[in-house]
Amino acid sequence: RLLDLGLRPGDRILLMLGNVPELWELLLAAVKLQCPVIPTSTLMMPDDLRDRLERGEVRAVATESEFVSRFHSCPSDLLKLVAGGERPGWNSLDAGKGYEDEFVPLSTTPANSPLLLYFTSGTTSKPKLVVHTHVSYPVGHLSTMYWLGVQPGDVHLSLSSPGWAKHAWSSFFAPWNAEATILAHNFPRFDAAALLTQLVESAVTTFCAPPTVWRALLQEPLKLHRVKLREALSAGEPLNAEVINCVREAWGISVRDGYGQTE
Repeated sequence: RLLDLGLRPGDRILLMLGNVPELWELLLAAVKLQCPVIPTSTLMMPDDLRDRLERGEVRAVATESEFVSRFHSCPSDLLKLVAGGERPGWNSLDAGKGYEDEFVPLSTTPANSPLLLYFTSGTTSKPKLVVHTHVSYPVGHLSTMYWLGVQPGDVHLSLSSPGWAKHAWSSFFAPWNAEATILAHNFPRFDAAALLTQLVESAVTTFCAPPTVWRALLQEPLKLHRVKLREALSAGEPLNAEVINCVREAWGISVRDGYGQTE
């Protein structure tokens, strides 16, 4: 579908999607097509998007129908892809559902070819563009796979916001490298009780969440939820010992705390 729309190796795609299936499909398609991806948070507003489109030298954008209006002032020659419906002037990704399952890449991908381009958070200055290759994340995060403890056959859930680096290594590369099933939990507003129900019903075995989520879960009766977790992890900021102790008491597992940088 992307080839038919004119994308070729080297064309950069700005990806602004929530935790929807198209996010994983487009990332995988971009890897095979050798199109560098600029993952972007769905919180980005028009001014931020214009800056990213310009500095990122973007050829195409992919987003959900509810975010289309934020791209009204983008360049007219930009290829526009929309997930979850149809919008005037945009190419619907739903139209690509009838394509063949197999895809033969146009050429061999050089290991040092750009794959992911991330803008840093910009907490102290203007966000910087950080480039990762087809090696640095897919292969470099084998270490993350072992830290997560994810194994073949696992059901892995990582509560990461698309657009941030952790989503790529914890929700995309690590579980797929491990031959695990990826569970995408897409919710408009966080609900601790609903999340616990999902952990049980989907038989999640490896789970990673930021400290704010772990603290919210403690407001629920954890012992009443018979989870099948083997591995529990936290990342984003330091997790206090009290939370770790409470989870261990309720579920008999220790929450391991991790740290990583976009760079």
